[in-house]
Amino acid sequence: MILATLLSLAAQTSEGMPNRGRVPVTVDLRGQPQQPATPAPIPLMIAEPVAMAIAAFDADGDGIVTRTEFDAGVKRSFDVIAKGQPSFGYIAFGDWSDRWLGNRNALPSPFEVDQNGDNRISLPELQARFDLFFTRFDADKDASIRRSELLTIRQPPQPGGRPGEEKDDKRSRRR
Repeated sequence: MILATLLSLAAQTSEGMPNRGRVPVTVDLRGQPQQPATPAPIPLMIAEPVAMAIAAFDADGDGIVTRTEFDAGVKRSFDVIAKGQPSFGYIAFGDWSDRWLGNRNALPSPFEVDQNGDNRISLPELQARFDLFFTRFDADKDASIRRSELLTIRQPPQPGGRPGEEKDDKRSRRR
């Protein structure tokens, strides 16, 4: 009961006092209140689905995926779905994507991996596609991938625009 009364009293007093518990008011040199500047949006740090798969290839749990762990992880991920067969089809690739990338529709798509267009994914095709990812994520080119290298930093989308689109680009497209 006493706690409820104190909370009610605190709420009433803060309502009558401007800016208590809110964003501070800034003033100019004449003492006039100014609107606070809108803070810049914080960049987003994301892990792409393929980065999550690569992180899972870290066999010894040290937070670093060596080239040996990477190659073994790609082969292990293939073997789990192929079940002893030399290749698997696009539907099974969806199962592979669901298990290793977190979603059946995550990239890379089977069309990107299937280099010879036979509607089958072989281990060499999967390894070739993942070699490109290893090269891309190994930012310092030390033949290993640290967790920090698996993060992608993106600027948040601006209201009213498409991601990565400048306002000037919109105007030039309308002309």
